[in-house]
Amino acid sequence: MNERRWYHRIEDEPMTSKQTTAEAQPKTLAANDPDDRKAQLKNIGGSQSDHWNNTLANQAMHALWMKNSDQETRDKLLSATLAALVGIAPKDELEGMMAAQLIAAHNAAMECYRRAMIDEQTFEGRRENLAQANKLSRTYATLLEALNRHRGKGQQKVTVEHVHVHAGGQALVGVVEPPGGGDRAKSEDQPHAKQIAHAPQPEMRRADAEREPVPVAGDAERPLPAARRTVAGRPEG
Repeated sequence: MNERRWYHRIEDEPMTSKQTTAEAQPKTLAANDPDDRKAQLKNIGGSQSDHWNNTLANQAMHALWMKNSDQETRDKLLSATLAALVGIAPKDELEGMMAAQLIAAHNAAMECYRRAMIDEQTFEGRRENLAQANKLSRTYATLLEALNRHRGKGQQKVTVEHVHVHAGGQALVGVVEPPGGGDRAKSEDQPHAKQIAHAPQPEMRRADAEREPVPVAGDAERPLPAARRTVAGRPEG
């Protein structure tokens, strides 16, 4: 399969009289060079481009404070930075950038904490260093949250599997796992269920409940006596 290459031309700055004609030619850079996209360092920067991965690693290492460190200490710090990038394991360029900034923010915050604890440090100097360390720590937390959200770890999903209304009109919500594979579950088998509402039921009238008398108007119709009845002193027929 033929791979496509993208090129970008970079124009040089205005020439001086000392520059030759050959130096004045614009440079051509390949942005999708197959020799570069071998991903041998992808575990460091998350990219298929090893130029990018190498650049990101150098940016993270240059953010270290190593002014008073000897060569052995410097080598350990540089190796530790690379190990941190590998441990974060960026999967793409965005994760690689956030990983490098996480390391830089952590190192800067720890340096501010260290300076704040120097014995000869003034009160103002200690306060300023602690304030900067606090800002860097919050920046670190924001970057970490962004990285987790990019990776999909910051999302919360709540799924309601079943809703059961038990005796007494209380509705329980939770992931119900009936014991023994049955379809019914007891409330004591759901310690994680949460009561969310009451569902009052209408009262049923008792069978022997007394009815309230209804007033009857004076001209209202009254029930007639039975049509056939025995009258004293008069034979039937």
